[in-house]
Amino acid sequence: MFDTLSDRLTSVLQNLRGRGRLSDADIDATAREIRIALLEADVALPVVRTFIANVKERAKGAEVSGALNPAQQVVKIVNEELVAILGGETRRLTLAKTPPTVIMLAGLQGSGKTTLAGKLARHLGGQGHTPLLVACDLQRPNAVTQLQVVGERAGVPTFAPEPGNGVGDPVDVARRSIDEAKRAQHDVVIVDTAGRLGVDEVMMRQAADIREAVQPDEVLFVVDAMIGQDAVTTAEAFRDGVGFTGVVLTKLDGDARGGAALSVREVTGQPIMFASNGEKLEDFDTFHPDRMASRILGMGDVLTLIEQAEQVFDQDQAEAAAAKIGTGELTLEDFLEQMLAVRKMGPIANLLGMLPGAGQMKDQLAQVDDKHLDRLQAIIRGMTPAERHDPKIINASRRQRIARGSGVAIREVNELVNRFYEARKMMQQMAGRFGLPGSNRVSKTRKGKKGKKGKGRGPTPPKVRGGLPGMMPGGMPDLSKMPPGLNELPPGLSGLGQFPPGFDPKKFKLPKDKGKEN
Repeated sequence: MFDTLSDRLTSVLQNLRGRGRLSDADIDATAREIRIALLEADVALPVVRTFIANVKERAKGAEVSGALNPAQQVVKIVNEELVAILGGETRRLTLAKTPPTVIMLAGLQGSGKTTLAGKLARHLGGQGHTPLLVACDLQRPNAVTQLQVVGERAGVPTFAPEPGNGVGDPVDVARRSIDEAKRAQHDVVIVDTAGRLGVDEVMMRQAADIREAVQPDEVLFVVDAMIGQDAVTTAEAFRDGVGFTGVVLTKLDGDARGGAALSVREVTGQPIMFASNGEKLEDFDTFHPDRMASRILGMGDVLTLIEQAEQVFDQDQAEAAAAKIGTGELTLEDFLEQMLAVRKMGPIANLLGMLPGAGQMKDQLAQVDDKHLDRLQAIIRGMTPAERHDPKIINASRRQRIARGSGVAIREVNELVNRFYEARKMMQQMAGRFGLPGSNRVSKTRKGKKGKKGKGRGPTPPKVRGGLPGMMPGGMPDLSKMPPGLNELPPGLSGLGQFPPGFDPKKFKLPKDKGKEN
């Protein structure tokens, strides 16, 4: 959705790197390019004006002129202003003190309210709640049936006493749903309301009547991120006609510019609470302004990646795998388990796109094919448990059998086995560097043996009496004795090589056990 805006902003900010100082002309030129990028991304003009004014004011202020790296400081300012436009802080749902909590969905027809109702119900169900879906869209054909199907996929019951298709009173259904939730002990009620192709008086009056009947704790305005500037106009109409407490962005996986969706929060004053970026029920998450700003500026979204990993990876299995990596005992069975866990997190290209700097490798990410993992999974599943545990026993005949059983060429089986050995060796080496469990074991070939030259530890370094030249007491370097040119520090750090006024290093005494000469 925001790829075009991300590319433009990243390109503009990269032009600032390597400059020791930024003049007013540099800041004005950068602000002009950022303005063009925002307008091309369909961000509302009043929002762009406010954003550019804030960036220029802060960039020309003392916080940049006294900074060590002004270019990086400008990037920081742009990031902070983007976070402010998107809402500043993450907004959570307000739950009722006395259940049930009533959440009402409002928006235009085609914005994805019905699918979003199932996604929200699944999201809340994973947090320990017991939601109930309510079918109050009785105008659109088969809207009730669609909500029932979505609810069944999400594992959530649906309250639909009326068949819909123009039959039934949505206000009465909404009112009766509260009694049904109390009877069945549901602590959350999600009301799906009707929409129209455009804002009209009938839709507004019906939505206002439903709100008055159920007194919802949250009214979420569902907006299609692909409808352009009409998103701002529609949001203002709903704010004035019905009122809402939060915004939900849908279809963030589309290829539209999407900048108008970023304007909704600034124009209406209500925060963006959730974001939907796919058709599956799991393609839904809480909206974090700081993380979205980082994605737009190409800084990645590592926190979201970690949260997704925590949901699918078992902690005990992860610790056991880490221990096996350190000892070099990782098997193909372990590799298969980790690969299946990664697949549960979503498409591999999306996961890699959350890493910092991934925006510079979009062509490579576009070539990532999840079907390759499916073939690897088929090859490993075609092996016997003994072969997975010890791939060394896989000889030529076994490889032919595995290739025929998994429907691949023998060459792919050979590549999998060879790459597994290389990856296991590399991971074991990395485990020693990062101190993973089991990595501190020393192999027999590296242990020194007495009586044989070259097998023990290396020669002991010679002792230097009085310390090394150019060193101060305690082992710190004396910058005053460095060669010419090396004792000069960048502007702003020049005081690091000098002692405070009145400080005499000769009077500085260390503890006896640490102050002895070598």
